Amino acid sequence: MERLKVLILCTGNSCRSQMAHGFLQSYDAKLTVCSAGTEPAGKVSSKAIEVMKEVGVDISAHYPKLIDQYLNEEWDYVITVCDRANETCPVFISNVKQRLHIGFEDPSHVSGTEEYIWSEFRRVRDEIKVTFYKLYLENMKPQLV
Repeated sequence: MERLKVLILCTGNSCRSQMAHGFLQSYDAKLTVCSAGTEPAGKVSSKAIEVMKEVGVDISAHYPKLIDQYLNEEWDYVITVCDRANETCPVFISNVKQRLHIGFEDPSHVSGTEEYIWSEFRRVRDEIKVTFYKLYLENMKPQLV
């Protein structure tokens, strides 16, 4: 069985990369998905966990990891989901077949009413879901035959 290894990078690995990780992993068991940060936070955002639970994806066992532990591995895809991680992404010593940048706004930096903050988490979650599903269908699934 053909498998693909995907690494999703963000700065804190607490929100966007974790949501993308959860969605991508839910699309196909033949995907090995990991996520990491250039400056990992202490924990995954509780709001990210909650909004993912609303759509049936459980990321509650995920935790932020430092990118360094993945630098020597081979990857089919390395995908940055924030501009800062894209700019500071280290050079991988190993083989990376495709490096992509798909940026999303960071809902954890939004201020305003609690209702507005939740709506931003849901909006970004939905953008990540649609974008990564399209990437999976068009680029990854054909390779998993």
